[in-house]
This record gives sequence, structure tokens and C-alpha cells, in this order.
Amino acid sequence: MRVTVRAVIAEDSVLLREGLTRLLTDRGLEVVAGVGDGEALVRAVEELAAGDGVPDVAVVDVRMPPTHTDEGLRAAVRLRQRYPDLGVLVLSQYVEEQYATELLAGSSRGVGYLLKDRVAEVREFTDAVRRVAEGGTALDPEVVTQLLGRSRRQDVLAALTPREREVLGLMAEGRTNAAIAARLVVSHGAVEKHVSNIFLKLGLAQSDTDHRRVLAVLTYLNS
Repeated sequence: MRVTVRAVIAEDSVLLREGLTRLLTDRGLEVVAGVGDGEALVRAVEELAAGDGVPDVAVVDVRMPPTHTDEGLRAAVRLRQRYPDLGVLVLSQYVEEQYATELLAGSSRGVGYLLKDRVAEVREFTDAVRRVAEGGTALDPEVVTQLLGRSRRQDVLAALTPREREVLGLMAEGRTNAAIAARLVVSHGAVEKHVSNIFLKLGLAQSDTDHRRVLAVLTYLNS
């Protein structure tokens, strides 16, 4: 049996917050708190940490009261600094490159950025919540596309072939080599070769202390 994921939801729309709670609960996750602004999110996580322990994941709207700009993201970044094991899955109405890059600028472990439209795809959304809770990455394909478009204007990834760029984009979505092979309809060996070429061209030598896959994704996102 899968271990129950403990989630906190931060969303100022009561209807959407209740909908997310019902959706996750019906899929076997436990929603331990639901709040409507960034400060309430920070307090909720602190209270949970002092009691039953830090939740596994916080599902956070980027824009919340009082100014509806970046309060949700700011709260999420503060919590990540205090509780590094807390997964953070940000929801946004639109792709906001600055927020996506800021969220992913630190550790890429247990982070995600999805458009709210993705919530309608229930299985995909709940899988993303679980993946982030377990330390993985979940990026909306549209986010990846826009970040890739920006990176193409830079020289950092200029040495990569179109196929290698595609593989790196799928890596940034948090997909394994097997999942990438299935998506591109190629062999597992072919994907491994592309990944090795990506590491080589980005100058990421094998190391016992650095995770090359994470470094490659960060290079991609920050370029």
C-alpha cells in the first residue's frame, strides 16, 4: 500500500480550495490544512511541524491576498528555506517565467509548477502532487516550452541538438529515462546516449557529490 501523502492547500478561492481538497482526498491523499493567504500557509506549516510533523507537500497558488502578486510564491520560498523536505507545487493561471525560475533556483528536489488548467486532468494532477511530495519534479509542459524558448536565445545550450533539447525538456518535467523513451518512441539506450551527450556538452563531469541530472535541468531553467 502507498504511504498516505499529507498535503496543505493554499488557495484564496474558497471554491477552488474545497475542490482541490475533495479531489486529493478522493485519490487517497490527506489534506491536513487549507488556507487562503501566504501568511496563513506559513503558520499552518509551522503548527503542523510542531505537532504531527512537516507535511509532505504544499499546493500553493502564486497570487494570493493582500496584493495578489507573488504572496504565495514568497511564502513557499520561506517555507522551503526553513523546511527543505517540504515539497512545493505551485499553481498559476499563466506561465510566469520569473516565478518559475525563482522557485527552481534553489534545490530542484520536491518542486513543481503547473498551470491551473492542468488540475482538470485529475490523474495527471494527483500524480504530480505525489511526485513532488516524494521529492520529484513536476513542470507543466507549457512552462517547459516557454523556458526552453527563452533558453534558445542564450548560448549555454547552443551546442545541443534539437533532439537533445527535447530530451532535456522532458527531464525538466521530472520524467525518467524510461518515460522519455516511451514519449519519444525510441529505445532506452537511445535516451541514455542523448543524456550522456547532454552531460558532456554542458560540461557536467561525473561526481560523487553532484547530481548531474539535477544540474543539467537547472542549467536549462536558468539559461
